Amino acid sequence: MIIRPRLGDFRVIGLYTGKVILGVGLLMLLPLATALCFGEWNPAIEFLIGIGACLVFGFGTEVLCQTRRDLTWSHGLVVASFSWVIATALGAIPHWLSGHFGSYLDAMFDIMSGYTTTGLYLLQDLDHISHGLNMWRHLLTYAGGQGIIVIALTFLFRGTAGAYKVYVGEGKDERLLPNVIQTARAIWLVSLTYLVVGSLALWVTGMWLGQGPVRGFLHAVWVFMGAWSTGGFAPQSFNTFYYHSLVYEVISAIIFVIGSFNFALHWAVWTGDRSEIRENIEIISFFVTLIICMLIATAGLMQLDIYPDAMAHFRKMFYQVASGHTTTGFSTIYSRTFVRQWGPLAMLGVTLAMAIGASACSTAGGFKGIRMGIIFNALVQDVRRMISPESAWVVQKWHHITTRVLDDSTVRTAMLIVLSYVGIYSLGALVGVYYGYDLVQSLFESVSAGSNSGLSCGVLNPIMPTLMKIIYTFEMWAGRLEFMSLFALTGYIVALTRGR
Repeated sequence: MIIRPRLGDFRVIGLYTGKVILGVGLLMLLPLATALCFGEWNPAIEFLIGIGACLVFGFGTEVLCQTRRDLTWSHGLVVASFSWVIATALGAIPHWLSGHFGSYLDAMFDIMSGYTTTGLYLLQDLDHISHGLNMWRHLLTYAGGQGIIVIALTFLFRGTAGAYKVYVGEGKDERLLPNVIQTARAIWLVSLTYLVVGSLALWVTGMWLGQGPVRGFLHAVWVFMGAWSTGGFAPQSFNTFYYHSLVYEVISAIIFVIGSFNFALHWAVWTGDRSEIRENIEIISFFVTLIICMLIATAGLMQLDIYPDAMAHFRKMFYQVASGHTTTGFSTIYSRTFVRQWGPLAMLGVTLAMAIGASACSTAGGFKGIRMGIIFNALVQDVRRMISPESAWVVQKWHHITTRVLDDSTVRTAMLIVLSYVGIYSLGALVGVYYGYDLVQSLFESVSAGSNSGLSCGVLNPIMPTLMKIIYTFEMWAGRLEFMSLFALTGYIVALTRGR
């Protein structure tokens, strides 16, 4: 029997959703300050309106949804999925007011792309937007990489036992420290430390390339945010191709590869357990699948012979494949180059890289290396069982922070999530084909959205069909939350109509 949610359940969901939206309002203070520093008065007013809307919603739910009940698992999952929808709608206010979007849906698309660290965008005239708006775009990816729930846990949750349930609903299940709120703060400590180091390296490089101190600093911070969060937003329409610098590419690649690793792995290394780097199943899986995807892309490029020498070939191939595999979305080629020069085989190599993605509990999307490793170990276990005596007890172990014994429940959960990703990838590809796009291009774009990668082969544009925009937005949302909280929200909606 399905139990219909009661008023008390909605109060709990509303109260904690409001806390998350208050966190979004706090985030807008930084782009507001940026706009004021550069005398951008219209953008400053737009952010004030956005902040006001978030505060009204946040404090309004505090008043209307007063309750002492703590979050249950279902509450936490629904808060995680529902708050992302509200945060997208309210976060899009400054975007829409800027005048750089054809519709409010386009503005919401870009906000969802930022929160989910995807990097696809429908913003028009990117090269001439305000500093405040550019700061907001990149802050979205940086905060979204950590998780907007993590922001609320860091500042607005006070010791609630249900906080972990919201944290898990955002696609994370690693506790770096015993307390989940301390874990959220540890995640920010890791990210802010890398922000200082990475931005400094990019700033020095930018000034060496001829950028002024202020412009170089802003670009360094923004590119770092896009790289570390594997978000892919960049301050110029040519993305990282704009800098025409091997050094800039190397630094950004190092940042987005490190950013794609599990926060638990970062914390293990920070606390002295460096052996985790070579033993962790996700690291092993990542480098194996990266090499496979690189070989596929290389075969496609060699077949067409489009680059003059091995260095140029490797430089372009590695950057795009690594960017796709970490689900970053930075690119050093024009989007249509994938179609006009790379060809179907090389595009499929990049598509496979995006579909697999990087690490769980990181800023990356996709199947995740841990699930690929689990499925591979399950295959090995089954082969061992087939060739072993019937009386043998076959035990397969795998290592992620601790060494564990592989069980059927773990394999089943991994397969469920992977099949869910395959489902949304297929949905987006079918819609693209329905509107007349080539299958390879449709699949490329759909996987990019669903895995939160952000690379584009040119299908995405402001004049594409509205249904495709909606489907891609849904893919970004579902892929970032890894489906469980989405399933919970769907169950709540069903319970409202059919529950007793």
